[in-house]
Amino acid sequence: MGEATKDIEALIELMARLPGLGPRSARRAVLHMIRKRAQLMTPLADALHHVAATARECLNCGNIGTADICDICQSERRATGEICVVEDVADLWAMERAAAFRGRYHVLGGTLNALDSIGPEELRIPRLIDRVAAENVTEVILALNATIDGATTAHYIAEQLEGRVKVTSLARGVPMGGELDYLDDGTISAALKARKAL
Repeated sequence: MGEATKDIEALIELMARLPGLGPRSARRAVLHMIRKRAQLMTPLADALHHVAATARECLNCGNIGTADICDICQSERRATGEICVVEDVADLWAMERAAAFRGRYHVLGGTLNALDSIGPEELRIPRLIDRVAAENVTEVILALNATIDGATTAHYIAEQLEGRVKVTSLARGVPMGGELDYLDDGTISAALKARKAL
């Protein structure tokens, strides 16, 4: 096996680690990129290098961007008094694709899970409680995935914020076991509009 083949195999192995790609899909993707080297591979390598050097978590909400405070948190137009709490950055991006919410977000970084020793301190729940007071928040919208851990986390947050702020959740147009990143924009938009108090 020559050096070039080893390098290509190493690239295929790395690509196969990406969500949604297995070894066969990774092999096809790498072969396609090699064939379209100038149009795909070189710009992709440059973009990967740039993002690796500049991407960071927003210190305020946990979104991924290129500054310490993301564009959403910096925008005065997004200071509506509403914070939408999501489990993961992918869920935040799904909400943004739906373009139904114009407030700010808070990314927990997971859900409560006693078996995996994930408690409130391992998530960004204390930071959320601080933000409610500091940002004059009037409503916290819990847009957590419709799973047992998501429901447990939602109830915990609702208890922590009881009496401080209005707490709502997405309507259950979001199917049980569903994840926001896999829903269409219309479902997310309808669920957000039909939110209810917990």
